[in-house]
Amino acid sequence: MYKIITKTRLAASINRLDVQAPEIAGRARPGQFVVLRVNDTGERIPLTVAGQDPAGGTISLIFQETGKTTRALAQLSAGDSIRDILGPLGTPTKIEHIGNVVVIGGGVGAAEVLPVAKAFKAAGNTVTGIVGARSRELIILENELKAACDKLYITTDDGSSGRKGFVSDVLKEIIAGNAAIGLVYAVGPVPMMRVVANITREAGIKTTVSLNPIMLDGTGMCGVCRVRVGDMVKFACVDGPEFDAHQVQWDELISRLAGFRQEEKISLEQHAPGCTCKKE
Repeated sequence: MYKIITKTRLAASINRLDVQAPEIAGRARPGQFVVLRVNDTGERIPLTVAGQDPAGGTISLIFQETGKTTRALAQLSAGDSIRDILGPLGTPTKIEHIGNVVVIGGGVGAAEVLPVAKAFKAAGNTVTGIVGARSRELIILENELKAACDKLYITTDDGSSGRKGFVSDVLKEIIAGNAAIGLVYAVGPVPMMRVVANITREAGIKTTVSLNPIMLDGTGMCGVCRVRVGDMVKFACVDGPEFDAHQVQWDELISRLAGFRQEEKISLEQHAPGCTCKKE
């Protein structure tokens, strides 16, 4: 059992849990994740390690309530415990001195970008951050990202914070300004990452994306998280979750992510608060 030390509401439907997990806190690196079960009968879901305190033995998990399990996780409070947490998993981000690095976070992807931005900054890089969300109410970790980046741009679909538009608009402007970008690192909704990949491919800029396909065991044995990168099949849990954005077969990824959409909808409806339907 893994005890929740603190719980913070970051935005509408977005929560942060600081959880006692000393072994993971001491070993996790930027870009890695954990797989957890809320309780004995729960499904396994992956969440990025958004932060860690090795001295205190805690890790930070930031998530958006999108399905049955994340809703159940959000119902826990400080003092409660999570049944299982496995990790750290995945291949860490390759941190090196590159020069100019642009990190892009869409929605809750900002939480995944934060430790990566910190690490690139610590390695002596100039880090530019671009964070986007639908509206001001869904922007998270703005102050933390400002501290981790040399410059931070905020975009919102409705213009309620920062500039109106998308992260891709800002990226295009930075590239048009002839900035010598050594790497673009992007995390967020698949359509956003795909647009970023198309922009940087044309500009010839190396780009890494962190993928979150359907995942089960997190150890590379079940094959559920397979993605096609170039002409090879990769498993996101052990080969990733980070891949060359210009090699990801986006159509196949989108198709696989939609594979259980109807079942996910039914499960969420059956476990909605106040639901009187039969739960199986």
